[in-house]
Amino acid sequence: MVAQIIDRQNNQLTIQMTVNLTGSMLNDEQALRDALNEAGCVVMVPMIEQFDTQGEPIRVHGVKHTVKKRDPQTYETPYGPVTVERNAYQSSKGGRNYVPLEVDARMVLNSTPRYAMMVTGKYTNLGANAVQKDLLECNGRQISHEYIKDLSDFIGTIAQARESEWEYELPEFDQAVSTVGISLDGTCMLMRDDGWREAMCGSISFYSAQGERLHTIYTGATPEYGKDKFKKRFAREIERVKERFPDAFCLGLADGAPDNWIFLKQHTARQILDFYHAREYIGKAASAIFGRDKKNKKIWEDDWSHTLKHKQGSVARLIKELTGHLAEIGQTMNSIERCEEIRKVIVYYTNNKDRMNYSRQLKHKLPIGSGVIEAACKVLIKQRMCISGSRWKEQGASAVLALRALKLSTGRWEQFWQFIMRHGCTAF
Repeated sequence: MVAQIIDRQNNQLTIQMTVNLTGSMLNDEQALRDALNEAGCVVMVPMIEQFDTQGEPIRVHGVKHTVKKRDPQTYETPYGPVTVERNAYQSSKGGRNYVPLEVDARMVLNSTPRYAMMVTGKYTNLGANAVQKDLLECNGRQISHEYIKDLSDFIGTIAQARESEWEYELPEFDQAVSTVGISLDGTCMLMRDDGWREAMCGSISFYSAQGERLHTIYTGATPEYGKDKFKKRFAREIERVKERFPDAFCLGLADGAPDNWIFLKQHTARQILDFYHAREYIGKAASAIFGRDKKNKKIWEDDWSHTLKHKQGSVARLIKELTGHLAEIGQTMNSIERCEEIRKVIVYYTNNKDRMNYSRQLKHKLPIGSGVIEAACKVLIKQRMCISGSRWKEQGASAVLALRALKLSTGRWEQFWQFIMRHGCTAF
């Protein structure tokens, strides 16, 4: 297999390649892929060279630079490594070399932008071993574990460093945004130095007047004491959304953790306790009240779940009924554990009763569940960060979470790479 450029007219290249057919479809497909990779490498050389200078003096940030040396550099591409000679500049005062080709072509370390996008995109979903196997099997590209991690850490660091500067556009919605649902939650991941710690996840969801979810933005953060960095980042994202949709109703949805409500009260007009968490406590109360009486337990649990969801003022009535059961059970033998369970349920509903008007929510077609954030914890954090055998250092974990949040927020991954193409990433 030999690929070569047979004609070049201005910026148009014509490539010729040869593929030998063997009669085995599998082998021929493999041969075609290898030939396409070879042709890709041939084209990549002039494609990269077009970004170099002719060796003339240049100015970098107002300082004159001249060519110090011209030497070969190998760059990683989607088709294979290619070696290109390029000019390296330096000022009269010495210091770090400046390579215009790498800056203008938007090289990432020594990778082309497309290859860096491929590798880091895969690494947001797969461990380094799986990425290595996938690239070899699908693209015929050999790559080391270390390079996968180094490239992804570098790109993840850029994503975090530019987070406050690069503002991402939201997609065009077919319907007007009526409600913005804001949620946050935590889930544990294994850190190399600290063991299991709670990582944070935030979601901002956009709903139409009919209650249809139109879009969701995801934010994630590695474990930190106090969660201050996460809250500041999440708050910045919320404020940007409010500026875009000043008339939308902002609703906070979360489980019963007090810290969540403190944050959500600052950013939302109303806070709602996730209905499915509230329903779990009905189940706990039913178990304490009816014990092994499964039939009456189910009837009572289903009845109160329906009432809580659809009837106004149901929380006060439920607390009253639970108080009655508590008094009744307290007079029986072996009732200490059952009474304690009912007391916990009463305290839970008492503390959250102002956040449980589900009938009003449903009437106005507003969400009552924090399923979006529950799913986000699973998809954003658990599915990637808790792969079997994974233990994370802070830098690697924060880089992956930053990139994974961009991938999961529809449209942001592509915008992120457009920002890199516009601004570069050699200095940040």
